[in-house]
Amino acid sequence: MIKKIFFVFVFIFFFNYSYAENNIMILKLKDGDVLIELFSDIAPNHVERFKKLANEKKYDGVVFHRVIDGFMAQTGDVKFGNSNLPSYDLKRAGTGGSEYPDLKAEFSNLPHEKGTLSMARSSNPNSANSQFFICFEKAAHLDRQYTVFGKVIEGMEFVDSIKRGQGSNGEVTDPDKIISLTSK
Repeated sequence: MIKKIFFVFVFIFFFNYSYAENNIMILKLKDGDVLIELFSDIAPNHVERFKKLANEKKYDGVVFHRVIDGFMAQTGDVKFGNSNLPSYDLKRAGTGGSEYPDLKAEFSNLPHEKGTLSMARSSNPNSANSQFFICFEKAAHLDRQYTVFGKVIEGMEFVDSIKRGQGSNGEVTDPDKIISLTSK
């Protein structure tokens, strides 16, 4: 009986460890690496899309086109915001997405707080595609309005050092970019 309990415990431990490792991403920024935990149990379709685009290297070279001090840093425009591609156009960054269809909202009760990753979208709740943002501070007005799909678990100081934009829209000239985004 004790052997069975021990076996079950070991199985659960390794399953949970493997599951957790599969949901950790490394966001490489100019100042250091940021570890992100993804919430596949809360927003499975958004996590799947994020991981798919990361595995396809679509986020590598994408700029933080909208950065508002005390609020958030937005990135993820793989069409116009990728500084490694001929289609890069900083004036249009923030208007593009991937070639995949838009995602249906997966709103939850998870709060928008420091380090939260959430999908950007238009006024249509079902228009998230590739763009996402990381909150610098609590943003309760976004709760249950945007899909939270992850959280920074290490390296938030590197997110905090992303170049800020100007004006109320946070438009950034000569923006920082994602160097790479990979699974752990």
